[in-house]
Amino acid sequence: MRFKKVLFVLILFFTLPIFAVELKEPDSAVVFMYHRFGESKHPSTNITLEQFRYQLEYLKENNYNVWPLSKIINRIIDKKSIPPKTVALTIDDAYISTYTKAYPMLKSKNFPFTVVVSTNPVDNRSKFYMSWEQMREMQANGAEFANHSLSHDFLLQRDNETTLAWKKRVTNEIQKAQLRLKEEFGEDTNENPRLFSYPFGEYDMQTIELMKELGYIGMTQTSGPIGANIDLRALSRFPMAEAFATSKGFITKLNTLPMPIESVSQTDPLLKGENPPKLRIKLKEPLKYVGCYISSGEAIKVERISQTQIEIIANTALKAPREKYTCTAPAKDGKWYWYSHLWIVKK
Repeated sequence: MRFKKVLFVLILFFTLPIFAVELKEPDSAVVFMYHRFGESKHPSTNITLEQFRYQLEYLKENNYNVWPLSKIINRIIDKKSIPPKTVALTIDDAYISTYTKAYPMLKSKNFPFTVVVSTNPVDNRSKFYMSWEQMREMQANGAEFANHSLSHDFLLQRDNETTLAWKKRVTNEIQKAQLRLKEEFGEDTNENPRLFSYPFGEYDMQTIELMKELGYIGMTQTSGPIGANIDLRALSRFPMAEAFATSKGFITKLNTLPMPIESVSQTDPLLKGENPPKLRIKLKEPLKYVGCYISSGEAIKVERISQTQIEIIANTALKAPREKYTCTAPAKDGKWYWYSHLWIVKK
């Protein structure tokens, strides 16, 4: 009898830590996306220098782990843990203000960052883009470089384009840009892992399947944190243009967690049926107070089908070319669960 008691205590002792691990907040990271710095003529893609300076200071003063995006993705692929308060800073297009305005601030903080390059404008020596020489200087001071295609063309299949011609065109856009990156920065550039940012943030199921076939991680402009269960063909990032880069907005997005989603009814963002579309989300666990919105911030209808299923639909038809459904719910410690679904609306 005494032996059974001791055995029960031992089992209980060694089981409790396992139970605690299961309740632990899932590993996740927040990825921010920038385009232009201090270029007020382009407010939809620009962040003011004051906003950017505040964000870097906040990350430094609050002891955030600022990692290269490749390091975070490799942790996810290898099923290794990601420390709390981990962030990646990504910059699309390689505009000149990345070098003249953002780079000095990033260098002063010793922060790594990821620049996503469309190679044709650089090769054509456009005055609006950085040069290869400038980017090599940044590479020596914390920058890594990723693929954004040759010409920043739309990647979706055109109405008058065969599937074979589409595949050839898109493969050429991706693989030739990858070759140029390797020629300029070295053979190992953007190879572990291969990162690709969709031009205009547009992709459909056909495109992301091609990404997988070519061995790339696809990066979107659809907001949300990333974690172990993220679809690596469509990596979410928080856009940081002027309207979204306020101190309050930035801090809110830093404190987001991936919504615990089991499945969604519509995985393809290309809208082919009814408009506005219905989206049904099945959650892994019940969440209270789920609110959903379109890009303008307008609240949209949320119907609770069951404790773990919700259905959402916009109040009016979505407008071309792109729209999003974004859903949030309060989590512990002032954090927010966050999920965003892209819709591509053809004219």
